[in-house]
Amino acid sequence: MNSALCYGKYLAGIGRNHKIPVLVAGGTANHVHLLIALSTDMPVAKAVQVLKANSSRWMGEHGIDFAWQEGYGAFSVSASHLPVVRDYIEHQQQHHAKRSYEDEFLILLKKTRVEFDPEQVFG
Repeated sequence: MNSALCYGKYLAGIGRNHKIPVLVAGGTANHVHLLIALSTDMPVAKAVQVLKANSSRWMGEHGIDFAWQEGYGAFSVSASHLPVVRDYIEHQQQHHAKRSYEDEFLILLKKTRVEFDPEQVFG
């Protein structure tokens, strides 16, 4: 099992323990994607904080040198697009064989008309 898949399963477990349903998790060596279903009383920032804090703690306890980046990106998805997003997350290795995560993220920001400073996006 690759490390991104293993880590995704761990994040799903954190989600279950904190009532943050992780519908699918996936990623590569330098990033992770999560499709989560948030209740109306769980702000996105709180969900991200819980997932990052608990996973960082676990990594540290297991001697893994790891640090999350300071920020994150979050996008809402309509129910009709869930299958497409799920497929995208499950096939990260193939997607990033064609285009880097950084390039893809910048394209997504532009496509969704999110204003950003290119110098600040990746720290």
